[in-house]
Amino acid sequence: QVQLQESGPGLVNASQTLSLTCTVSGDSITATAYYWMWIRQPPGKGLEWIGAITYRGYTYYSPTLKSRTSISRDTSKNQFTLQLSTVTPEDTAVYYCGRAFDFWGQGTQVTVSS
Repeated sequence: QVQLQESGPGLVNASQTLSLTCTVSGDSITATAYYWMWIRQPPGKGLEWIGAITYRGYTYYSPTLKSRTSISRDTSKNQFTLQLSTVTPEDTAVYYCGRAFDFWGQGTQVTVSS
């Protein structure tokens, strides 16, 4: 059973960088041909795709967030990380990590304070 767990601060100040880590168990982020993804859901809105990193380490980003987004990985810890820079209150959302498209974490609430 693949399990993913998001971790990171629940509160970020505006203009700062949001950083979240996804810890994966039950699968290796390098061994299988999957995309490892970040999505988010702002309050009262639908799901928004942020980006992904492949098992080979290639990254793909949403065009609307690309200038502020970086996804990286630590293969020794079987983790991948999201960094979103220069955040605003509009980045307030529940953030999810997942293995496309079958396993997802429970999500973590991130609030950006102005």
